Amino acid sequence: MSVTGWTTILVFFLTIVVLARPVGGMLTRVLAGEHTLPSHILGPLERAFYRLSGVNPDEEQSWSQYALAVLAFKLVCFVAVYLILRLQAHLPLNPAGQAAVAPDLAYNTAISFLTNTNWQSYAGETTMSHLSQMLALTAQNFVSAAAGIAVAAAVIRGFTRREAGTIGNFWADLTRLTLYVLLPACVVLALFFVWQGVPQSLSGVVDATTLEGAHQTIALGPVASQEAIKMLGTNGGGFFNTNSAHPFENPDALTNFVQMVCIFALGAGLTNMFGRMVGNEQQGWTIFAAMSVLFMVGAGILYWSESHANPAFAALGIDPIQGNMEGKEVRFGIVGSALFAAVTTDASCGAVNAMHESFLPLGGMVPLVNMMLGEIIFGGVGSGLYGFILFAIIAVFMAGLMVGRTPEYLGKKIEARELKMTMLAVLCLPLVMLGFTALAVVVGPGTSALSAAGPHGFSEALYAYTSAAANNGSAFSGLTANPFWNVTLGIGMMIGRFFVIVPVLAIAGAMAVKKNVPTTSGTFPTDSGLFIGLVTGVILIVGGLTFLPALALGPIVEHLSMLRGIFS
Repeated sequence: MSVTGWTTILVFFLTIVVLARPVGGMLTRVLAGEHTLPSHILGPLERAFYRLSGVNPDEEQSWSQYALAVLAFKLVCFVAVYLILRLQAHLPLNPAGQAAVAPDLAYNTAISFLTNTNWQSYAGETTMSHLSQMLALTAQNFVSAAAGIAVAAAVIRGFTRREAGTIGNFWADLTRLTLYVLLPACVVLALFFVWQGVPQSLSGVVDATTLEGAHQTIALGPVASQEAIKMLGTNGGGFFNTNSAHPFENPDALTNFVQMVCIFALGAGLTNMFGRMVGNEQQGWTIFAAMSVLFMVGAGILYWSESHANPAFAALGIDPIQGNMEGKEVRFGIVGSALFAAVTTDASCGAVNAMHESFLPLGGMVPLVNMMLGEIIFGGVGSGLYGFILFAIIAVFMAGLMVGRTPEYLGKKIEARELKMTMLAVLCLPLVMLGFTALAVVVGPGTSALSAAGPHGFSEALYAYTSAAANNGSAFSGLTANPFWNVTLGIGMMIGRFFVIVPVLAIAGAMAVKKNVPTTSGTFPTDSGLFIGLVTGVILIVGGLTFLPALALGPIVEHLSMLRGIFS
């Protein structure tokens, strides 16, 4: 560890603090249908979309209609992406002559990108054509991110409206977020990445001869455009197999820092949008503060862990000051890799600039825990905020029990129906993470894909299903997916996305029809330091009680074995 390293983490965090309010203001104006600079330019295109689709943006939907629109849209996206991948050998923009994607892999990939997971059981540069990368994958990066923000906005509307039966219009929210937020920002980001040396081309491969005289084939393609939305939309799917560790995706320390900022920017802005929409920005800053506490603790532990050398290497005389550089790029170093790993798993991004499997056991456990908590630490765009709201509901329910009062949040009473929906959404994630892991480590098709036995192999399986259910997409790189993994991971991604979205929209609908409860001296304040401590404690206690036994079988026992000199 060094002063430079801690300064890097602090500068990154302060950058996010500065961006939160302007980003939140922009999101609020766009979702309210107010005029912004992009809308003056792209407004005619928005209106053309409505005319062609027959959508009336002023006609709002009930929670069930909103949820049905989300599910119908995702079904159409799944079919479209699946067909493009299966037929890519016969479609244009395929200069490398990529073959059709196998059925199980096409199924897995289609679900992965429409759920904003972007788990990749393939090497992008040797599997996907340029058309598949752009029309199927990059397009889903935009609309899956926009859909997540739209759902978060609908949930907030549920808390702000009084005796109303509607929570917004999904089609209008989706269109405005894509046109006025994601598209303009990604154009600027893509140009920045091109300036920094990221390729943006429709050409095929380039043949080169190395200094040693060996032949090398270098893949090119529309990388910069995909890189921009993969970070800003917390998608994470890389054009290349090694993702943001590849110099064509992430050339230097500057692009590395910008990519991390992009991952957190919208998630942080959504907390401010929350405060603005409920009429009390302090509510948003309270959520921001709770997320920040969890982020700083996780990032600090990860940086501390990776700053120590693996005892096995130390025994060989490697300088411990260098820390654990295995699986990391020298151009990023330990702090650039550790911070990136914390950021990408706090949010449901999944982009990686280092191999998480090469982290020390405790270092590898931090990304795992980040995902197990539901990635509510700034989180995926939209999903992080509505996931946090679920824990806020649990926290105010507990506070109400302690004082013998009906729990309230933002002036709305939390009753039996809302609690049932909350528990359904919260419990479906560990069911998938732990249930599928238990299956995978006892059946042949599951264990055959693992690169290691013992606790490390268990961690590989646990990480994969945790990443899928949390819609993250990163992986311990030793796992080699087969049809068993592709199918079960695809199921995990769907449950992790839609078994949360539907209950939170049901909660929004239930809240929208209720009257506001007047604030009294007995009302538990949800914009105070006490609430920050309570909700943070609830998140850690729920996560600990649920996942500690599984963590003990994986990274914890591996860490203890490493300290005793046992490395197998």
